[in-house]
Amino acid sequence: MDGAPYPRALVWVGTSRADLKSFPEAVRRDLGQALYAAQCGETDPAAKPLKGFGGARVMEIVDRYDTNAYRAVYTARFEDAVYVLHAFQKKSKSGIATPKLEMDLIRRRLADAERFHRERQD
Repeated sequence: MDGAPYPRALVWVGTSRADLKSFPEAVRRDLGQALYAAQCGETDPAAKPLKGFGGARVMEIVDRYDTNAYRAVYTARFEDAVYVLHAFQKKSKSGIATPKLEMDLIRRRLADAERFHRERQD
């Protein structure tokens, strides 16, 4: 990523921005800090690779507030931008795995981000 301007642009995919804005203020602040770190080419301690996407292609930021768990999912694999793919409150009580419906949505939005990135290059 030599020569990439920092901070990189933050691109919201689908309803990710509106979804994140609906979170409690403390959660928005924490997730915002982690996203800013990604824009600056860093990885916040709260961000981990999301399983099922091969390595660090897609990252998940986890934040807990009260008794709830909040997630923001992004990809920083493109040199000029960080794409926020999804933001959601995890409601599943069955373990820590991300629910299939959420994973399917993340996959669709990753494909959208890849297509959008290609169009921006043309």
